[in-house]
Amino acid sequence: MKISKIKTQVKQIELKTPFKTALRETSHVEFVRVHVTDENGLCAIGEAPATKAITGEDIEIILNSIESVREQFLNLTCKEALELLHSVSILSNEECSIGSSAKAALDMAFMSLHVKQENRSLAEYFCIEDFTPIKTDVTISLNSAEVMLEDAKKAYDEGRYILKVKVGSDVLHAVDVIRKIAKELLHVKILVDANQAWTLEDSLIFIKNMQDVKIELIEQPVIAADLDGLKKIAEASDIPILADEAVFTLEDVKKVIESKSADMINIKLMKCGGVTKAIEILEYAREKEVTCMLGSMLEGPYSINIALYLAFAYRDVIRYIDLDSPLLYKEPSAELDFEFSGCEITLRNLH
Repeated sequence: MKISKIKTQVKQIELKTPFKTALRETSHVEFVRVHVTDENGLCAIGEAPATKAITGEDIEIILNSIESVREQFLNLTCKEALELLHSVSILSNEECSIGSSAKAALDMAFMSLHVKQENRSLAEYFCIEDFTPIKTDVTISLNSAEVMLEDAKKAYDEGRYILKVKVGSDVLHAVDVIRKIAKELLHVKILVDANQAWTLEDSLIFIKNMQDVKIELIEQPVIAADLDGLKKIAEASDIPILADEAVFTLEDVKKVIESKSADMINIKLMKCGGVTKAIEILEYAREKEVTCMLGSMLEGPYSINIALYLAFAYRDVIRYIDLDSPLLYKEPSAELDFEFSGCEITLRNLH
């Protein structure tokens, strides 16, 4: 069946509380939803959030990107569309351009439509056999130390004991926050995310002050381009270092791993360009025995859904899951295929 229609719309989901990192602050998830329909009327959905600070794409850029390439996919099969999407010929003229998030939205829509056409579920498509629950972290937004501690306590009281703590450029504030949380909540797992806010010197100060504190990892302490600094931090640190913004593509991942610039990598659909490319990275990670986090931006339910199917399918490679957007929504979403309880995630309607 061939693709007959591609339409976009802008959606928003309000958050319980503002989401704050070293890079941005927002009170809602805003994303582009792509509807791809075939000639029999079957429709599938892809999504891409506005994360200009990370991918360089805001809502207008994502909409314009998809519109600039839309005609090229009409009258193609889903397989043909996926091949074209990830080929250089998609940039066949100066008026066509597409960023990684817009590409991810189309990729997941084409893939999902192909699965529907075969009358299969995504669980069947990804050959998932183990449906025991997986666990996501929950984000503690950047704020005053007192507010962050209270937010951490509230999360813990709700059964969310894996905390990704957002910290900013003030490394002494970061030290204070992490020490307070570790002291008050003895049984939580702490993941520290600096979102590129530190220098090499800041990072070494933080690590020195954490020698008696148990931390799971430190995520992207320095700017993405500073692989030399990241490598020095990884060499100096007993705490595992996770590369995030430094790794968008498989080529980026190979560069970081082969240079030993980080211990682990964070894969996000919006960085790599969708499920197709995420699978390539995960297969490489499986082959090279590289530990992964499967992460996300603040995203809508359909993009979280497909990431969670990946998380179940590659649970041998993915040690950490950062897919907590639905926990941050002000109201529960009926569009999720999964149930969240505490930090555990289960697939709905297993039987």
